[in-house]
Amino acid sequence: MTPRTASLAPFIPRDGERHCVGVFDSGLGGLSVLRVLSSTLAGVRWLYAADSGHAPYGERSATHVLDRSDRITRFLRDQGARVVVLACNTATAVAIDALRARHRDLSFVGMEPGLKPALQHSARARVGVMATEATLRSPRFEALLSRWKGEAEVVCVPCPGLAQAIESGDPEAPAVRALVARYTAPLRAQAVDTVVLGCTHYPWVAPLIQEALGPAVHLIDTAQAVAAQTARVLSDPNALADESGCLPVQAYTSGDTRTLQQFAQRHLPALDWHVARLPV
Repeated sequence: MTPRTASLAPFIPRDGERHCVGVFDSGLGGLSVLRVLSSTLAGVRWLYAADSGHAPYGERSATHVLDRSDRITRFLRDQGARVVVLACNTATAVAIDALRARHRDLSFVGMEPGLKPALQHSARARVGVMATEATLRSPRFEALLSRWKGEAEVVCVPCPGLAQAIESGDPEAPAVRALVARYTAPLRAQAVDTVVLGCTHYPWVAPLIQEALGPAVHLIDTAQAVAAQTARVLSDPNALADESGCLPVQAYTSGDTRTLQQFAQRHLPALDWHVARLPV
């Protein structure tokens, strides 16, 4: 599903000024989205907030997720962001409508499980969704699911603990592998041929998920659609132009700064990382 954005005038930077885009997630998962954003959009000053001290959002109450999303949005706005990407399916499901109502001076891009592209790709009309419990029980996801009801059999698998295990910083740790094996088992049993990665942490373990499901199963990650929507929000013909050099990222975390620094430098080495504590 293509993420929606607020219907307001796009932010156009002054001559010589970079676009400033804030990206946030409950932790390291949103870096899988920033990886695609930064490789797709040039001339952007990136801000990234990893709320690892409150991760995972998928196992938090809706009230807590909304409060943290609002605090981080205010912080990113104060740092200069005029576009905010919710690189978290749970935060999008729980908070994006309220954020749009509260912060009308900002444009928002959110994440939703890619049911539409999954249904289009599935040859047998058997689709799996791996997501957090909070995403799957949210009214937003239920509405999305009902929109495509009857088009295919959709097998939803809540994955408690998987995002938190990935937060350890080692996507190939034995605990991660064990959880992937557990949560892919019902998808294999239902013979799905397409699986939606409904949490931005999960692309970091996509090779393990692919290995468990087999090479014939197609994985759907909506990060590319989010990058395309962000480019539309920026409405800058130069946003997709090539730009040489190492793009700077000012990153913040409510968790351990060294974990974020090491994970980011390992998986997104093309970016120039500056990591500090998230003060909200």
